Amino acid sequence: MKLDEVIKSNRFANEKHKASLNMLYTAYWFKDKLIAALKPHGITIEQHNVLRILKGSHPTEMRVKDILSRMVEKSSNVPRIIDKLVEKKLAERSVSEKDKRETYVTLTEKGIATIEKARKTVDQVTDELLMINEGEAAQLNDLLEKMRG
Repeated sequence: MKLDEVIKSNRFANEKHKASLNMLYTAYWFKDKLIAALKPHGITIEQHNVLRILKGSHPTEMRVKDILSRMVEKSSNVPRIIDKLVEKKLAERSVSEKDKRETYVTLTEKGIATIEKARKTVDQVTDELLMINEGEAAQLNDLLEKMRG
């Protein structure tokens, strides 16, 4: 659906203004679809992000601050997200022997199974929603990275 139809307006200061609104709208639209897809797995999009990060370092444990540095959404409350993952028995937390203020996190077997199932769902939803080919995806990535400088 075209942005003009969704927001019921075709008044934009210029194409850059329209593009900025289009990116915001698309980001929220895509996030809503991912939230719905992850719901049956019992995890939020932020929990999925933390599980994905932990899976990338598995079996090595990670410091909380290192997880935060890799988050897609930087405003996420990582300690609270980890608390929820520990409650769900998807992750385990331990305290550093050298520095009691430093916390380490690792995936449990249940966490590994959950992220693997969730990743298949996210991949399927992404393939269904992104109606572009690999070349167009590469071009889009280049444009977005150019925009962020």
